[in-house]
Amino acid sequence: MSERSTRARLAARLGIAALALASAGCSTLTSWMPTIPAPWTLGWFSDRYKPGPMPELKAASVTPVVNWQASVGKVPFGFTPAVTTDAIYAAAADGTLVRLDPATGRVEWRINVAARLSAGVGADDKVAIVGTGEGAVIAVTADGKIAWKADVSSEVTAPPAVADGVAVVYSGDGRVFALDTADGKRRWVYQRQNPPLVVANSAPATISHGGAFIGTAGGRLAALDVTNGIVGWEAAVAVPKGATELERIADVTSPPVMNGRDVCATAFQGRTVCFDALRGTSVWSRDVASYGGMTKDAKNFYITDDAGSVIALDKSTGATVWKQDVLKDRKIRGPQMVGDYVGVVDVQGWLHLLATADGAYVGRIATDGSVPAATPAATATGAVWQSRNGSVISVGVR
Repeated sequence: MSERSTRARLAARLGIAALALASAGCSTLTSWMPTIPAPWTLGWFSDRYKPGPMPELKAASVTPVVNWQASVGKVPFGFTPAVTTDAIYAAAADGTLVRLDPATGRVEWRINVAARLSAGVGADDKVAIVGTGEGAVIAVTADGKIAWKADVSSEVTAPPAVADGVAVVYSGDGRVFALDTADGKRRWVYQRQNPPLVVANSAPATISHGGAFIGTAGGRLAALDVTNGIVGWEAAVAVPKGATELERIADVTSPPVMNGRDVCATAFQGRTVCFDALRGTSVWSRDVASYGGMTKDAKNFYITDDAGSVIALDKSTGATVWKQDVLKDRKIRGPQMVGDYVGVVDVQGWLHLLATADGAYVGRIATDGSVPAATPAATATGAVWQSRNGSVISVGVR
């Protein structure tokens, strides 16, 4: 499928979704604009949605396993567990927050923060932080006690990124706030002008090497000093293009990924680019667009592109190593490493595994039958994600 036809198909789907939302009860478009639903959710508003047929698994060479499954509570799209050295934290929309043992899934504690949550958990070894639709940010200590509450300017839209004593929080009005994890005091605020139309986005920032790397609507990546918010550089991951605002959406909708001294990002209807993390100069770029994002191993980046294929790119040069489209009709999310394999989860909760060397389809396993709320997070033994029906699921390989 050509880039032009892919853009046209996605723009048409987004336009249909906009009209559907307007006719379903919005009196005017401005009552919900400028945010468009995430593209991968458009067919998933009903549990009755059916994906394409299951691809043939000719010769399974690896056995994926469900390590454990825990019940937390139902979540909207965008919720994902936070993985720390000795805990996994997960939240539910009703305000539930749990701490789980990474090895067994045993619930170590469960509390309710007495607020409806709009974003999942960000955490380090000392604190777990969640956000609400009213712009409240709530921090809970590792032993389950509420430490502080702070306010940002509007709905918290993504899990906070927590590291180096700072929580970086995305607000629905386009602002990014840095709060001190010890007391919730504001350290800095970053804001760029949003384009006329953006995709609903639940991707957090990435904090590394003293920098906060922030993907934005309009296809930009910014590098800020995490302690004071000074902007080191801004660069274009994608340049919006097209005849309509729908076609011109080119948002960075997944977390930036560190690769040694480089930082890499991918944009919906845009490109994948690696930058020098200190200077912001481009190291390489490819015309590979993604909403689901990417992961990596020692050799490659792995990306779920806008058409539903999984692509391996060489980390040093960006050259295509392989492309696998056998799962393109299964409505897969972004990839995550599961042992030595690339794992993706489809709309029915099946985990599929691909070989890193050549993309061969080598294994799969059913989980709870529910849509994943977000791309899985990496763990020491594989990957973990939350499903829409309320489960936290840990997987690995035997």
